[in-house]
Amino acid sequence: MTTTYRKRQRIEVVLSDMGDGDRCFGRLADGMAMFVSGPAAVGDRVAAEVTKIKPNYLEARLVEVLDPSPSRITPPCVHFGVCGGCKWQHVDYAEQLRIKRKFVEDALAHIGGISGHVVLDPLPSPLPYAYRNKIEFSFGNRRFIPPSELGRESSAARHDYALGFHAPGRFDKVIDIGTCLLATPFMNRVLDLTREFGLERNLSAYDTRRHVGFLRNLVIRHAVGTDETMVYLITSEHDPRLMADFDAFLEAKLGGALTTLVNGITTRRNTVARGDRDIVVRGRGVIRERLGNLYFEISPTSFFQTNTVQAERLYGEVLKSAGLTGHEVVFDLYCGTGTIGLWLAPHCRRVLGFEVEAASIRDAEANARLNGIGNAEFLAVDLKDFTAAIRALPDVPFPDVVVVDPPRAGLHPRVVAGLRALKPHRIVYVSCNPATLARDVRELCADGLYRLGSVQPVDLFPQTGHIECVAPLNLAG
Repeated sequence: MTTTYRKRQRIEVVLSDMGDGDRCFGRLADGMAMFVSGPAAVGDRVAAEVTKIKPNYLEARLVEVLDPSPSRITPPCVHFGVCGGCKWQHVDYAEQLRIKRKFVEDALAHIGGISGHVVLDPLPSPLPYAYRNKIEFSFGNRRFIPPSELGRESSAARHDYALGFHAPGRFDKVIDIGTCLLATPFMNRVLDLTREFGLERNLSAYDTRRHVGFLRNLVIRHAVGTDETMVYLITSEHDPRLMADFDAFLEAKLGGALTTLVNGITTRRNTVARGDRDIVVRGRGVIRERLGNLYFEISPTSFFQTNTVQAERLYGEVLKSAGLTGHEVVFDLYCGTGTIGLWLAPHCRRVLGFEVEAASIRDAEANARLNGIGNAEFLAVDLKDFTAAIRALPDVPFPDVVVVDPPRAGLHPRVVAGLRALKPHRIVYVSCNPATLARDVRELCADGLYRLGSVQPVDLFPQTGHIECVAPLNLAG
């Protein structure tokens, strides 16, 4: 007999797995699948309210945990359940790692068509909290008030000024964050001081509806390897006297711990934490981070892996998978500011990095000079056309090893086709998305051209569902 379901119906279910979008999965007695959103954990028995009815599954929201999972713990953050930044704080870290490994295994099996493949245990982060070297906060003139506070919020609290993160699904409202547990103590101190300065000076926060307001974004970087720090304040205009006062205020409160202060200025109608022009108020406008024996200069908008300690382990796995003997030519696709290529350069004959962003190429070249590395070159090339580009360039050798570190969308089909045409002996795929990794591995291995080796996940993002992987592919035969 077919069961009839209706919206807003309350149903009890035992959650047996994680689904996409941080939702948990359970199956009802009649076989119907249910995806439950909210702070649920695998192993919970919950009551959930149906929100959508599909032919083969239901979508629902968590109402109550009736019988908690053994892996459920008390989340330490007061903003948990309201802020959408780290949704796994209620799950024991060992269980987080188990689930992430299963994410990779399931993607390879269901998307890549590779069943029973060896996925190693994820390398855990030594710091499950306070691991980020960069945090981006937003200002807003509409403070988000969670349902638990409605009707009893303090009359002293400002509703037209908030500094923190945008509420999930709300571009126009900002959660006023007291402390972010993924940030370092320095970052949280700067967050508190910047809020205090803005309130003291009665500075206006940005209105995303009317596109007015002075304060827009606050980006804080804290280099783990050197202890250098950066504050990047994005505003709608530059006020030299105000920025000098802000600099003096931070110096007085932080006791000289601030390395550089930069004011980014933009009038764009968006919430992106980037200025159209940057004015250095203190220091050089850059900080240095250390990875192993290498140093990297980081500007306000440079990309750099946000977990420094785990980035070292990730690149160590890339080096291991590359199997270098000192004689190889390595191509580094999506090279960014050159971190992976420079990490590999001492172990091979030559590195050529390819990246579409000219600014990143300039940073990569500067980082090569900073570290005295002379066997690495970096080229500004649209990756979709990199095979045509290298044919047109003089003195570009055949690659023995190609490292790819694409964005979440994975490799463009023309990049896959180009790699299959080049046939390097080994491809090392660094992925931040198991689904697109599995898709691209399936295409690269088509017709038995490549064979996938053991996949090594590396957890750079505890308390979230994200996982990095290093996947080596060896040319068959």
